[in-house]
Amino acid sequence: MIVLFFGDIVGSAGRGLLGKRLASLRERHQADAVVVNGENATKGVGIAPAAANELFGLGVDVITTGNHVYRHREIYRYLDEHPRIIRPYNFLRGSPGRGLTVVDTPAGRLGVLNLSGQLFLNPARSPFEAVEEGLEQLQGVRNVIVDLHAEATSEKVAMGWHLDGRVSAVVGTHTHVRTGDARVLPGGTAYMTDVGMCGPRDSVIGVKKELVLERFLTQMPVRFDPAEGDPWLEGVALEFDEQGRALRIEPFQEGAGVS
Repeated sequence: MIVLFFGDIVGSAGRGLLGKRLASLRERHQADAVVVNGENATKGVGIAPAAANELFGLGVDVITTGNHVYRHREIYRYLDEHPRIIRPYNFLRGSPGRGLTVVDTPAGRLGVLNLSGQLFLNPARSPFEAVEEGLEQLQGVRNVIVDLHAEATSEKVAMGWHLDGRVSAVVGTHTHVRTGDARVLPGGTAYMTDVGMCGPRDSVIGVKKELVLERFLTQMPVRFDPAEGDPWLEGVALEFDEQGRALRIEPFQEGAGVS
């Protein structure tokens, strides 16, 4: 099984470039499934139903999210009604939506489990506790990807080791800054601390840079708006064997200027 996993989609710039490039990337990598983190897909913060529908219409199989998932109230019912968009599993059990999903692909079933880190994000439960419950629900699914949406690199690295040999891949999202540590761990789990973002690089992690600079320079409240310039796609291609062990993890970047 080959899966393309894309980092946080940021605003219309990220969605637009994904729409232009996804078909060719899927063909180039001969991907069986596509997973994206849609945490910032609507106006740079959260995701609304229109953006989710747009991503599914492009051929995305699963949308994961994170700490901003409930920013737009209209997504609450959508999360309950659409099983292929998920929120962190370690939120309160009564929160809208679900924390995992299983989809059929040409190469078999793919399970995706979404978790939130603890540092600065304050989920209801520890991801290390909740992941055990989630994996119980995914018993019998050989190919499983865990998206850990987290701030701390140490927490992500720890989760990678904790799940090595138990899932196919642990990939990090949230920081919007791609790390250089992609590898297959000894037990056969593909790992990368953060896969980056799909959005404008002429920005500060997706936000208009002049607004962020104003905030840092004045220490006064500033409304952040998503930037638009120089959009890039960042993600990883994951390949799993018939037992769900990772064979490779290949990071990629795709700019708007690439033909």
